[in-house]
Amino acid sequence: MNRKLIRPDFQEIKERIGRAPRTQALPEALPQALAAGGDPSGTGPLAPQAPGSPRRKIAPPEQTNAESFYYLKQMQARTPIVVVLQNDEKLRGVIEWYDKHCLKINRIKEPNLLVPKHNIKYIYKQEEEPRIRRSRPGKKDEAPAGGDPDLFD
Repeated sequence: MNRKLIRPDFQEIKERIGRAPRTQALPEALPQALAAGGDPSGTGPLAPQAPGSPRRKIAPPEQTNAESFYYLKQMQARTPIVVVLQNDEKLRGVIEWYDKHCLKINRIKEPNLLVPKHNIKYIYKQEEEPRIRRSRPGKKDEAPAGGDPDLFD
């Protein structure tokens, strides 16, 4: 059996709204929203606006889940990380678990730590840590012969 969905035509809706008395509960912005192709409920991608105003984009979601994705990836791979705290102290270890407010860091030969997120300045992988080169005294560090060493500082 073939059933046809019965619903009014878009043109019929516009005509009905145009003839509706102003005492009815329909908002005034509804006809403009329908004519502009917006969502009459106001919950769609375009919110009702004043006539002649440019269309506004919807606000991005508050939660993107990027933080959760990053933590889960590092936990599963057991990636050694460095956590730099607000006081510039560095903690090295592996993330064991996390929640909305804290990270638990497992460390080797040191106690495990529960670090509040508001105390974290930033986090990076330990493999990305810059290598510190120790300089050996050589020709570059020596003062030029026959000159005053203070002139070149």
